[in-house]
Amino acid sequence: MEVRRAVFAGSWYPAQPGECEKAIQEFLKDPSITGEAPESAVGGIVPHAGWFFSGAIACNVIHALARAGPADTVVLFGMHLHAASPGYLMLSGAWETPFGSIPIDSELAKGIARAYDFKVETADHFTPDNTIELQLPFVKYFFKDVQLLPVGVPPHPDALAVGKALVDLANHAGKRIRILGSTDLTHYGGNYGFTPKGRGPKALDWVKTENDAAIIEALIGMNPHEVLSVAQSRQNACCAGAAATALEAAKALGAERAHCLAYATSYDKNPGESFVGYTGIVYSRIP
Repeated sequence: MEVRRAVFAGSWYPAQPGECEKAIQEFLKDPSITGEAPESAVGGIVPHAGWFFSGAIACNVIHALARAGPADTVVLFGMHLHAASPGYLMLSGAWETPFGSIPIDSELAKGIARAYDFKVETADHFTPDNTIELQLPFVKYFFKDVQLLPVGVPPHPDALAVGKALVDLANHAGKRIRILGSTDLTHYGGNYGFTPKGRGPKALDWVKTENDAAIIEALIGMNPHEVLSVAQSRQNACCAGAAATALEAAKALGAERAHCLAYATSYDKNPGESFVGYTGIVYSRIP
């Protein structure tokens, strides 16, 4: 089996399993995780900055999905794409993590590739992208023998059908799946060319209380089209397609409630005029 190399291990997160496990155990006790996730979780939204900045949020969302019971496949939507981008998909092989590789669910991958057009990536030819890779040590640690379906989806309404179709394929195949969508929130400051409120404390407050709050409200409101619309108008989600498609898939799995586990910014750990927002949201069924 060909294995896709982990590009960001050793820089954005630890490359050694012992160091990863130590970080995960610390993340599970992190006081910044203020929300409580139910035991009926089926999907979630995770950030994808380096673990120093947002690892605790992503870790606790994925842990919540694992607490809901075993899964055969984790479907992980991500990638930094624009509305005219193609979708991206791996049909076979595996993805490296410090805890061992995670095999691609070829059955689901080939099924969705028959229904929709994708740019197919392989273990040897792929676009390095942190949005999916940063979640994989958590997925492998909490789910052990699970398979993976990594999917890049653009921020376009047509992409939402992919989420629902994957759930239909999984149900038809009798597979238990969990859904993740990977996005960071507002990228503010000169480093990102986005300074509509100038600089300083007022700008930070605007990002927290207005701009990021708007996309979090849309995510909690569970309206995928609103997620895409708000992200486009306010520039407050770098991977809105991934978030909206994951939400559509979670709803297809029966999710009826949303729970915000945490919100933070990179400013919290590294104060500066340029910073990024992060949130962790869990979608669950009503027991």
